[in-house]
Amino acid sequence: MRVDRFGVSALVLALALGACAPAGEEQAEAPAGEAPAAAPEAVEGSAANDASADNDDYPVSTAAQIHDRTFTLDTHVDIGPGYGTDALDPGEHTHAQVDLPKMVEGGLDSAFFIVYVGQGDLTEEGYAAAREAAEEKYRGISRMLANDPDRIALATTADEVEEIAASGRLVALIGMENAYPLGPGIEDVPMWAERGVRYMSITHFGNNQFGGSSNPDTEAGEPAEDPGLSDLGRELVASLNDHGIIVDVSHVGKQTMLDAIELSRAPVMASHSGARAVYDNARNLDDEQLRAIRDNGGVAHMVAFRRYIGDVPQAVTDGQRALAAELGLDTPEGREAATPEIVAAYREGLAALRAEHGDVDISVLADHIDHAVEVAGIEHVGIASDFDGGGGVGGWEDASETAAVTEELLRRGYTPDEIEMMWSGNILRVMRAVEEAAAAE
Repeated sequence: MRVDRFGVSALVLALALGACAPAGEEQAEAPAGEAPAAAPEAVEGSAANDASADNDDYPVSTAAQIHDRTFTLDTHVDIGPGYGTDALDPGEHTHAQVDLPKMVEGGLDSAFFIVYVGQGDLTEEGYAAAREAAEEKYRGISRMLANDPDRIALATTADEVEEIAASGRLVALIGMENAYPLGPGIEDVPMWAERGVRYMSITHFGNNQFGGSSNPDTEAGEPAEDPGLSDLGRELVASLNDHGIIVDVSHVGKQTMLDAIELSRAPVMASHSGARAVYDNARNLDDEQLRAIRDNGGVAHMVAFRRYIGDVPQAVTDGQRALAAELGLDTPEGREAATPEIVAAYREGLAALRAEHGDVDISVLADHIDHAVEVAGIEHVGIASDFDGGGGVGGWEDASETAAVTEELLRRGYTPDEIEMMWSGNILRVMRAVEEAAAAE
């Protein structure tokens, strides 16, 4: 599926340190380096060589070659301020974790680019601000597509994903993280469907007008217990089904999620979550939730987000905050004004902290994948990065290192066919099922 593309190198600042962090929790992840990762070779006696020997459909001998044959789709990539402008042009090499050159270098064929809005007040003013924030995210994605039509194109169906990939271009899809910008009704769902949104999460951090979050804002008086879907939330699920938009249950409270699955006429997805049995974080899915997604025919994407899937050493966390303060990156204004040299210094300092004190790496992500496969089955598990929204683990810090995920899965004994299912086959199946459910309405 891989083709050669070109991009003009440039140094463009794109810090998104606080893009998707919960209220009160600093997000101090910096975009990773510019250099592409070396293509991983299969280890002698590893699953890569076994797959080559046992499967005539894959007459290859290296992990790099298997990755090259695999169609990869990352279900959650955030975008930064000024996306698609000179401030952050994804057509060039940038300090963002995902841009078109990095996608090519790492063999990342497609991604859901995200219209993300943090949770605000359930007031007329709050809804208006959220709508404008969502509009700007959508404008950013649209600018990217308009700037580079020969290199990347928008897909709105599973068939279009495959057609665009066959044309040699990268594939963009659109997801919406947090339904809050819809406001006090669901009248805007058809508009977002027409624009190409193909999944929408019910909540983010904090409960909203549609239901409960996995992380309610208890300091603001929200109950710790998930209230489940509201009446408006039930209308939202039905409307998403009607308009061919996948119901996304990442960031959603357990009861709200189970309510949504019970109501949905189509499979759901968790666009970027982890396995709670592996690491106990409120953002992650317990085994009951994984089985519910399985029974619904959906797919749960395991996310490469350090804080949510493993224990980040306290020395790294403390050092990271001190480093950000030292470099003036501990405020939104400072991050926006940072020079490329400051960004580089931050990255280098953070890498040194992780090298000294330890890191949550790609093997931890694979542990979550293994558990989800054990509980839900290979047909119901996928992979997501949450890049430029805080995501990244040691070994998969940006899109240029995507092949390392395939290599790790091969080491663990997954076949090329199984890896492609997790990278793209399962979510394309869900997309088709959602399309069919909408057409049948």
